[in-house]
Amino acid sequence: MSQVPTREQAWDLLNEYNSEPFHLRHAETVEGVMRYFARELGYEDQVDYWGVVGLLHDLDFEQYPDEHCVKVAEILEERDVDPALINSIVSHGYGLTGSATAPEHEMEKVLFAVDELTGLIWASALMRPSKSVQDLELKSVKKKFKDKRFAAGCSRDIIRQGADQLGWDLDTLIERTILAMREVELQT
Repeated sequence: MSQVPTREQAWDLLNEYNSEPFHLRHAETVEGVMRYFARELGYEDQVDYWGVVGLLHDLDFEQYPDEHCVKVAEILEERDVDPALINSIVSHGYGLTGSATAPEHEMEKVLFAVDELTGLIWASALMRPSKSVQDLELKSVKKKFKDKRFAAGCSRDIIRQGADQLGWDLDTLIERTILAMREVELQT
């Protein structure tokens, strides 16, 4: 019988494959953002599930960057993890990593949209004197978004595609993700 890992099991697994503080923090950030959106979008009964998907989404990236979103499926299948959870994780690499699994469910579309965006928002916050998202505003992120040299590893195309998949304009996606990250930052 396949399983959905608990948060503790997911954290232990994440640490088995990741040791870089940056990757661990990114995973926790995306986990928190996913939990936030689960509540905001009416999936209160699935908050933990959305969080585990967010926590494990880059499980394979540190050790297997060239097999990202491919290797993770193997790792999780070996542990008899629920195929739906694996599918959700793999879908965030659609069009980027060789993943042919497109985001279909709202949760998968949120993950696809916020993965890159959280990196851009954190980078924007680190440029502020406060080094915090608490006082970060939409206009600041939009200005950084337009500068392709800033946080160049964060794909603006993927962020735009994510907003489109959700049926949101870019401002809405950025603003809601900032709010989610404010909540995450207060909890850490």
